[in-house]
Parts: sequence; structure tokens; C-alpha cells
Amino acid sequence: MVSINPLDVFFWTFRRSEKDVINLYTSLSPVMQIATGGSMLNFGFWSPKHTDPISAQNNLSMIFGNLAELSSAKYAVDVGSGLSAPSKLWRDAFPNLSLYCVNINFKQLVFSGNQKNIEFINSTSTKLPFSNNSVDRVLALESAQHFKPLSDFISESKRILKKSGLLVMAIPLVAGESSIGKLGLLKFTWSSEHYSLDYLKNLLLSSGFSICDEKLIGSNVYDPLADYYVKNRTHLRELILKNYPQYVEKILFKSLQKMKKASEAKIIDYALIKCRL
Repeated sequence: MVSINPLDVFFWTFRRSEKDVINLYTSLSPVMQIATGGSMLNFGFWSPKHTDPISAQNNLSMIFGNLAELSSAKYAVDVGSGLSAPSKLWRDAFPNLSLYCVNINFKQLVFSGNQKNIEFINSTSTKLPFSNNSVDRVLALESAQHFKPLSDFISESKRILKKSGLLVMAIPLVAGESSIGKLGLLKFTWSSEHYSLDYLKNLLLSSGFSICDEKLIGSNVYDPLADYYVKNRTHLRELILKNYPQYVEKILFKSLQKMKKASEAKIIDYALIKCRL
């Protein structure tokens, strides 16, 4: 049984420093692994052909990879790479691609082991250890919402990208102000910064990027994910309770219910954004 102090989780979520995010993901990302049976940590892009977590997560990763035009890239930096499952998928799909997985969480990097065409780098997102104009793609698949300050990550992306390079992000967003009245429980359990689409676009444009593609896909992300958990809760709950205290599953369940309601009310959304210098 994993021992987690609820007060620790509260402070990690409330403060959201780099160290807090590391602690939170180290403690709770295995919950997603247990629930999905895989090593992807994204919410997935669900469709009639992708109705289980692993399929939906792989689908989102490939949609993201195609949006990033990885077939024509040689060097790509996966920032906030988690357990590196998306990078492994891209490596296999695009054999001419060399990937650099950047993660401040060393334990997650170690989990990935040695991989062909993938290098693992323990570093912060706001000081990327690459030379100027050296990479073709900077990728942030469901990770940029944790980068503080986000403006530093965008500046670093601009610095290391070649002139023809792309910055591509998949990121959860809020519509307008992220007040407790609108988000409810998510205000505390959504352990990231709560950026709006307008804020993100203005930040990118003011940093010198042009936005060449954007898609809002929240209805294919939050709603079916919550539906899947509710439908399979009995089985998933049994799996989670083998490793975690009961309150963890209860908070997860309530958060997913609130997430679906917030998505349906357009309080939250999920964006795919491709930018070019």
C-alpha cells in the first residue's frame, strides 16, 4: 500500500512548484498506470475506434506527432516527457527521428531505461540544455501546463529551434478566469497552472511565434475519459485500492465527474497548438 499524506497532496497541488510537481507525479502517476495498464500519462483522444485508455492515449500521441510533422524532422525535444511512452511511439513510427526526452523528474527518466534513438536528459523546461538553432521540433504533450514561468519555456523553445522549426503543444485550458466557483473540486485537484487560450496565444505571438494550427478537442478528451471510468469503476477501483488508500480513488472519481461537467459547460477545454517562428 502506497502511503500518502493528504496534507502533502494539498500543498503540492496548491503551491505547484517544480519540486511539488515532481512529488505529485511520483506519488500519483502510478494510479494512471494501474487504471490504464500502460505507461502513457495523457488523457487520450477518444473516438468510436479508440474506446479504451491505451488506444485513446496512443491515438492522441499519434495525432500530436502528425501535427508536429515528425515525419520530416530529424531532431525533436520532448519536454516534460513523463515516462517517455509517446517518444517511444514516435521513434517507432518515424525511424529517421532522434528524440531527446527532457524531464525534471529523474525517477521517471530512469523508468524508461536505455532506448535506441532516444536520449534522456534530467533538466528543467525553462533552461533547456541545447545550443541555439539546433533542433527541428519542441514538443510538449500535456506537460506545458506545469512549466513555470511558461514564458521562459517559450523563450527557450524559440532559442533552440531552427528557423524552420515548430513548437507544438497539447495542453488543458480554462475558459476565462479559473475561479473556484467555476472549477469547484478541479480548482484543487487539477494540479497545474490554469491558462486560458487567449493568454496562451498572446504569449506565443508576443514571443515571436506565429500560430499555424489550433484545435480544441476537449469533447474528445474529458467526456469519454470520465464515461470510461464510471462504466468500469468497480474493476478499476479494485485495482487502485490494492495500492492506494480509499480516499485517493474517491477524489479521482469525483474529479472526473466534475471534469466532464466542466467540459460540457465549456469551462475547460483542451488545445492542440502548432507554432512556427
